[in-house]
Amino acid sequence: MPAPAHDPIIFDADGGIDRLLAIMAALRDPVTGCPWDIEQTFATIAPYTIEEAHEVADAIAREAWGELPGELGDLLLQVVYHARMAEEDGHFGWADVVRAICDKMVARHPHVFADQSRNKTADQQTADWEAQKARERGTAGVLEGVALGLPALTRAVKLQSRAARVGFDWPEVAQVVDKIAEEAHELVEARDTLTPEAMAEEYGDLLFVMTNLARHLKIDPEAALRAANAKFTRRFAHIEARLAEQGRRPQDSTLAEMDALWDEIRAADKATASSKADD
Repeated sequence: MPAPAHDPIIFDADGGIDRLLAIMAALRDPVTGCPWDIEQTFATIAPYTIEEAHEVADAIAREAWGELPGELGDLLLQVVYHARMAEEDGHFGWADVVRAICDKMVARHPHVFADQSRNKTADQQTADWEAQKARERGTAGVLEGVALGLPALTRAVKLQSRAARVGFDWPEVAQVVDKIAEEAHELVEARDTLTPEAMAEEYGDLLFVMTNLARHLKIDPEAALRAANAKFTRRFAHIEARLAEQGRRPQDSTLAEMDALWDEIRAADKATASSKADD
């Protein structure tokens, strides 16, 4: 990777990935670089990497296409950052990162880059992809390699999917629903006798089964919860706006009043959804 801060490519608007690599090298230069960037490590940058990935997902969920290039750029910077630190430590470099993903894509798509037939469904291709990943893992345990840093709901889906591939799964959705009812009943029944730690464990069990239901219904639980969060935020903003028209705030009103305003926006949402369905 180029290092000098005076490298002309840094100021070349058409410099592409080489420009970004040069900028990162300049920021990390131990003599002329940025003090904050010089101090960073894999551990301190990792949280930013996760945050930037979520911001990409948020822009996509909002269909904020004008924001997406910037958010993708922020995420790309994280990859370049880690590659630069790795090169400085003698582990690997940017070219190794690119080579690794290129080799993986070619190996896992023999129906595109080799002579395997393309005459199969997307589901069949997903199964083939997972089979190839399993071959790459070799004798490793079924659940090994599921990243600990994933959001908990996403990691739960991946753990359950891995277990399901070897037959450890409920065959019917109804069985999952029954388990949810069982876990919820146990949690409520024991709430006055359990320690806080035990309560948290029981609640975790309930969330894990709820995630399993999402997997069986082919729903992304992270996306579903993000959508629910957005809906709650929008509806509560309606409550605040309607109260503000009366010169009041939520803390100045009763639960019954706020519930009535909630029902108001909920009814409006249903009417809008019904109108769209008619169109």
